[in-house]
Amino acid sequence: MVVSVLEEMRIRSLGVIDDAVVELSPGFTAVTGETGAGKTMVVTSLGLLLGGRADPALVRIGAKSAVVEGRIGVSASGSAAVRAAEAGAELDEGALLISRTVSAEGRSRAHVGGRSVPVGMLAELADELVAVHGQTDQQGLLRPARQREALDRYAGDAVGVPYAKYTAAYRRLRAVCAELDELTTRARERAQEADLLRFGLDEIAAVEPLAGEDLELAAEAERLGHAEALASAASVAHAALAGNPEDPEAVDGATLVASAGRALEAVRSHDPALAALADRMGEISILLGDVAGELAGYADNLDADPLRLAAVEERRAALGQLTRKYGEDIAAVLAWAEQSAARLTELDGDDERIGELANERDVLRGELSVLAQALTDARSEAAARFAEAVTGELSSLAMPHARVSFAIRQTEAADETSGVEVGGRSVAYGPTGADEVELLLAPHPGAPPRPIAKGASGGELSRVMLAVEVVFAGTDPVPTYLFDEVDAGVGGKAAVEIGRRLAKLAKSAQVVVVTHLPQVAAFADRQLLVEKTNDGSVTRSGVTVLEGEDRVRELSRMLAGQEDSETARAHAEELLATARLEV
Repeated sequence: MVVSVLEEMRIRSLGVIDDAVVELSPGFTAVTGETGAGKTMVVTSLGLLLGGRADPALVRIGAKSAVVEGRIGVSASGSAAVRAAEAGAELDEGALLISRTVSAEGRSRAHVGGRSVPVGMLAELADELVAVHGQTDQQGLLRPARQREALDRYAGDAVGVPYAKYTAAYRRLRAVCAELDELTTRARERAQEADLLRFGLDEIAAVEPLAGEDLELAAEAERLGHAEALASAASVAHAALAGNPEDPEAVDGATLVASAGRALEAVRSHDPALAALADRMGEISILLGDVAGELAGYADNLDADPLRLAAVEERRAALGQLTRKYGEDIAAVLAWAEQSAARLTELDGDDERIGELANERDVLRGELSVLAQALTDARSEAAARFAEAVTGELSSLAMPHARVSFAIRQTEAADETSGVEVGGRSVAYGPTGADEVELLLAPHPGAPPRPIAKGASGGELSRVMLAVEVVFAGTDPVPTYLFDEVDAGVGGKAAVEIGRRLAKLAKSAQVVVVTHLPQVAAFADRQLLVEKTNDGSVTRSGVTVLEGEDRVRELSRMLAGQEDSETARAHAEELLATARLEV
């Protein structure tokens, strides 16, 4: 039962297509048409709709932008609907509306369920909804890395669990080796840094500066350097306030304030305002007495010792040497000392750290050896099952004697330090393990298994691709499969078998195939024709559903290039009748 179905696509101003609606349905849909009519644009449109790269060259000449809109029926409780709802999208009568706009300037916008979303979200939904396979995907299957990915995908958790552990250990090992390499290769520079820090700390320790000491000494030096002027000023001020015993006739401030206070006290009872002033005058008299007393004490206690001044200046000079090297003031010098002490502890602990890292590296290499062996074992077990399943599918695709197998190899490490032990020998390893995985094909009995990149023709590669996808459909299915000329290089009986196998796949998923083979199209539940007309100025493409006589005519054209050929028509009708009986 198909959980999600691509119901409809509308394509505007994309390539040769001016404005077309592609109506799809559950089951097997074949898209056919003349070469250059725009069949591949259907695949390109779906690729854009599902987060593919936006190429402004796809925009139709003269148009400002190309727009692709899609309607995908989804289950409200399905992961795709839930993911879309998290982004604020809403379903439209059980369907998810998706659109992609590409401007002629290269800008791209995406919308899901009426909400603007990042294009990356379309790719996330695509992983769950549609598997797109075109000729570029066939070429991708030739790469060993893609073959390993396919094997790992088929194996599922049997490979996925140890692979996740291996990846984590691998990343940690790389980090440990990088740090260890830095510590060992920069040992001389770090030793020089430690010596400089140690010298600076010893110099500061010899002076023993105290926080704020430089400020206090600066103030004391200023006071000692002007001791005589300070004492004279204090004496003059004291005499002005409290009087000079040597000049009894002189008038002092305390006497004047006291006289003013007595004058006010005599009449304060007559006016509250004057009474308040009298109180304030009393406060002034007290304050003058306090200041006069402190001035007398200041002058008596002022230290004018030149030896003390010399000691202060000497200490300031010592502190100045530190501030010239390690900070703008003593507070900055002490901060530098604290940071440097911590750094020196770190540098002095390098030898210990190197030992710790070396031990961790060895432990991680041991873990990687175990995990790499687990990956190899899991891949080997899955490879046997995967190869058997693909071989069985090839038998149904007119390759009854073909045999598929996997070669899982490891490369000897250049030295013991650059490898992990797998199977009792040191082998090179990487982020995906120690295995080199290669898909082999023996197309007929007696033929040695060879890499599919060397041993498979175009038609054979197409069938291997389809067989692999059919096997995946049984273990890790997606709701919709789109194949772009998966039958390239195939004809005759093989084409019939591909059509039959696609029809079988369509019983459990939606299958859309862009094809030029009538043997494949005849097995489709629905056939769409992409046709192009030319009015002399603008080329337009339309997509129509073929039924009855129209479908026979299109199959006749595909068979013989002549829609009205009686022989071709008879063959087309025979193909349709045979397909209906077998499906």
